[in-house]
Amino acid sequence: MLQSLMHIQTNRDGVVSRRSFLRSVAVGAAGLGILGWKEAVALQAAELRKQGMACILLFMRGGPSQLETFDPKPGTEHGGPTTAISTAVNGIQVAEHWPSVAKAMNDIALIRSMTSREGEHVRATYQLHTGYAPSGSVKYPSIGSIAAAELGKPDFDLPHFVSIGSRNVIGSGFLGMSVAPFIVANAAKMPNNVQLPRKVDAQRFGRRLDLMRDLEQDFAKSGGSARVDEHKALYGSASRMVLSPRLKAFDISQEKDAVRDLYGRTPFGQGCLLARRLVEQGVTFVEVESNGWDTHQDNFDRVKKLSGVVDPGFGTLVADLKVRGLLERTLVIWLGEFGRTPRINPRTGRDHFPRAFNVALAGGGIKGGHVIGATSADAMDVKERPVKVPDLFCTFCQALKIDPRKTNVSTGGRPIKIVDGGEAVKELFT
Repeated sequence: MLQSLMHIQTNRDGVVSRRSFLRSVAVGAAGLGILGWKEAVALQAAELRKQGMACILLFMRGGPSQLETFDPKPGTEHGGPTTAISTAVNGIQVAEHWPSVAKAMNDIALIRSMTSREGEHVRATYQLHTGYAPSGSVKYPSIGSIAAAELGKPDFDLPHFVSIGSRNVIGSGFLGMSVAPFIVANAAKMPNNVQLPRKVDAQRFGRRLDLMRDLEQDFAKSGGSARVDEHKALYGSASRMVLSPRLKAFDISQEKDAVRDLYGRTPFGQGCLLARRLVEQGVTFVEVESNGWDTHQDNFDRVKKLSGVVDPGFGTLVADLKVRGLLERTLVIWLGEFGRTPRINPRTGRDHFPRAFNVALAGGGIKGGHVIGATSADAMDVKERPVKVPDLFCTFCQALKIDPRKTNVSTGGRPIKIVDGGEAVKELFT
C-alpha cells in the first residue's frame, strides 16, 4: 500500500501526482473565485497532513568535529590521529568510530560544505534550529514547531513535537503553545503525569475539564479571552494525550531486547528508538539530543566515546525506518551548531569553527550515498559548493514538502517567512 502510494506521488511518466493535482485545483479554483485563497491554502495543507511526513533531528550539542565525524582527513597536517573507514558506498569514507553509519551510507547523504558566521553556542544553536540569527524583537519558531504547524493534524492526540533529552529546547516562538515541544527527560521512562489519578476514570476526568472551562469564562469575558484560548488549547492537547491509546508509544520497554541493544542501551540510543516509535504513531517531529561535543580539550578521546554512543543510534534508526517503510516519509537530520577548528590547540582540543562543518541527512526523498561539497586539504575552507544555513532550511522544507516562502505573522504583527532567502540543495533530490 505504501509503495503504491509513493509511486503515485513520484510518477515520472507524465502522470500528474495527486498532490500536484490538488495543488492545481486549489490554485485554479482560487483564481476563478470558486475558493478564496485561505480555502485554497487549507486544501493544500490538508493534503500535506494526509501524507504523514515526519522529521527526526539528532542534535549534537556543543559542535561536533567534522574531522572526527564525516569529513576525516587522515595523514594531513590537521587530521590528527583519526583514521578513516570505508562505507557501503565506494569512494565515501567516514571517521573510524562510525561503523553503523558507514553500513547505512546508501541511505545517508553528507553535506561537507556547511558554512556560517555564528561561532557562539547560544546564537549558533538558535540559528541551526530556526534558520534565523537571534533577534531581540522576534522569537522565531524552531524547525520542530514549524513542521508541527504545517504538517501536524489538528485533532491528533499526541504532541506534534517531542524533544528527548534536551537541556535547553528552542521552542515555538510566535507560533504559540499548540506546537510547543513536549519534553521527555528520559526515553527509558514514561513521561511524568500522563496517567489519570487513582479512582478517576475518563468520565470523571471529563467533568473536571468541563468545570475548568466554566471557571475560565469570567476571566475570558473580562478581557482575557486570548489567554484562555491558549490555555484551553494546552490542556486540551494534554487531556487528549492522557486518554490516547497511542500513549503506549512512549513505553519502549515493549520493544524486544535485541532491538534495544541495536540502538544502544544509552539515553541517546534509547531516544532514537523512542523517536522511531513516535513517528510510527504519527508524531510529526522528534528531536533527540547528544550533549558534550564542545571538545576544547581531549578532543580525540572524547569524540571516540561520544561517537560510540551516537553511531549505533543513528545507523540503526536509518536502517529500522527503512525496513518499516517509514524512511521515505521521514527526514532524519544529524547536525550540531557548528564544527571545530582544523588546528589542534595545546590542550589536544579543537575550538569553535563555523566556517566549514558537516551535516548528514537521510530519508524524506533525500538521495543517499551522496556527498555535497568539499573542504580544502587543510580543512580550513569550503572549496566546493558552499551551503549556508538558509539553504539547509530550504532543503529541510523541500524534503518535508513545506513551502519555505510561506509567511507567518509574529505576535508584533510582522510578516516572517519560514525561510528568508537561500535555495534548497537540489542535488540531494536528483
